Amino acid sequence: MNKNTTIARKLRRQQTDAEQILWQRLRSRQLAGCKFRRQHPVGPYVVDFVCLKQGLVVELDGSQHALPEEVVKDAKRTAYLEAEGFRVLRFWNNEVFGEIEALLTRILAALVEGR
Repeated sequence: MNKNTTIARKLRRQQTDAEQILWQRLRSRQLAGCKFRRQHPVGPYVVDFVCLKQGLVVELDGSQHALPEEVVKDAKRTAYLEAEGFRVLRFWNNEVFGEIEALLTRILAALVEGR
């Protein structure tokens, strides 16, 4: 088993509250019949959620992602994922808590665009 698979399994067991809420809305093909995976290895990274068929990555960011060094890391990560053919949507955790329907609408629009 490779390092990222081990990390992904650990992250699945230790989901944040925001990840748990969004996962309840994405799992079991609930959104446009699309299959999402959570905490899935993609190259050197483990992404929060991915629909492989549509090439869509959804990342949830907590407040630590506003730090300058994290902004740089996130930009590098997004550039890598886009170079691999993925579209990347990033949301703040507070959007999950307060604007889940709007967030799901944006994910759905990205899924439909990808078809």
